[in-house]
Amino acid sequence: GSGTKLWFDGREVSMAGATLAHAMTIDSLDIHDTCMEVKGHCGVSLIPAALNTISCSKQPVTGRELITTLVMGYDMATRSGKALHGTSCDFHSSGAWSVLGTASIVARYKGLNHEQTRHALGIAEYYAPRSQLMRDVDYPTMVKDGSGWGAMTGVSAGLMAAEGFTGAPALTMEADDAIHYWDNLTQFWEVTTQVFKPYAVCYWGQAAIAGALGIQAENNLAIDDIKRIEVRTFHEGTRLATRRPRTTDEAQYSLPFPVAAALVHHELRFEQLNGEALNDPVVLDLVDRIEMVEDEVFNARFPKQRLARVVVETTDGAVYDSGELSPKWGINEPATDEELSGKFHELADGILPSSRARELEEAIWNVAEMEDVSKLTDLLAPGLD
Repeated sequence: GSGTKLWFDGREVSMAGATLAHAMTIDSLDIHDTCMEVKGHCGVSLIPAALNTISCSKQPVTGRELITTLVMGYDMATRSGKALHGTSCDFHSSGAWSVLGTASIVARYKGLNHEQTRHALGIAEYYAPRSQLMRDVDYPTMVKDGSGWGAMTGVSAGLMAAEGFTGAPALTMEADDAIHYWDNLTQFWEVTTQVFKPYAVCYWGQAAIAGALGIQAENNLAIDDIKRIEVRTFHEGTRLATRRPRTTDEAQYSLPFPVAAALVHHELRFEQLNGEALNDPVVLDLVDRIEMVEDEVFNARFPKQRLARVVVETTDGAVYDSGELSPKWGINEPATDEELSGKFHELADGILPSSRARELEEAIWNVAEMEDVSKLTDLLAPGLD
């Protein structure tokens, strides 16, 4: 059905279909936001849901209203994720719990009452993809973090509830062992627990990449100088074990390949994790010199911290140790505006015309002042031809 347009494509599709496509696209790059305690990602689902719902709205929506809605969505998704992880023995994907965030966004914009909203949240949780994330970590594919399917499910749940469809209460909100995750609602805002990724790989490998690049820069190491690299990290990080990725999904869910690619290129961009870059013989040779070691101290501090330690041994016998490291752009040292702008242009330049990229960046930075955010959504809609 008609409703909104695919970003940078222009074809008109349904609200749920657009949300699926946009969230899948964001997830495919794996360079979005992340949250430590839920071991996953909210914005990949919430932002497409919000912008697509707005695009289908007949009423203008201000920038402040968009930001308010996203803050609410981050709270709903993050708290649901904490509750699911805290009450389940399995590790579920972001799509399993972000659905409450996307459903709440639709409920807000559709003006659903208390009962309808409760049904929307119940439908969303009931139909959510309870995907087991470690399956995709061990066998990386396009299913990724379940975010696309979760985003579509949440939007569909909100639309269904608006039409009178009913759902069972959401256990991650209403079960006795989950209620305490919502105790400080409106007193603490979960959006403040989110951070950005600098590299287009799983967050579990981010600290190791930064550590390797730091050692290289401080000691002016050439690739031929490196005899061996030891990466000590937590158990889940060692599961990022793919050494010969055939697809970008496999490269993003690898630890040794992006570490090697970063050292070869003195940086790590998405294009170094995709296409022919996966066959670079220099990178693959260095991959074989990397050993991953599970560290019990780091295990004990996961998931609140994602720690790594990189030790590089050179051919002349020198040993360089990064010490204990957290990922770059963490809660205590967040990305600066300049760094986020650089990340935007790293991803947009060469894909979007430079004038459109600049206009889009300006709109994003100034969205809070917009009387009507269609100024932003209109920039996303046209195709690239």
